[in-house]
Amino acid sequence: MPASIRKARLGAKAQVVLPKEARQALGLKPGDSFAFVVDGDDVRIIRAPADGDDPACFSEWASDADRKGYADL
Repeated sequence: MPASIRKARLGAKAQVVLPKEARQALGLKPGDSFAFVVDGDDVRIIRAPADGDDPACFSEWASDADRKGYADL
């Protein structure tokens, strides 16, 4: 399938509504999680890994103190 571009707007509360084509391509439904992959000036949206499947998350950094300390990042 050829690439396509779909526009979206950033709302007043920094909320974004994903266009229907993007939701369908990722198989997203209300309540599903997705992630942003930032690479320089490029940003991709991907389906978020299931809980516990994030290779960048180490269990030794998953305490309540860590969650509170990194909550604003």
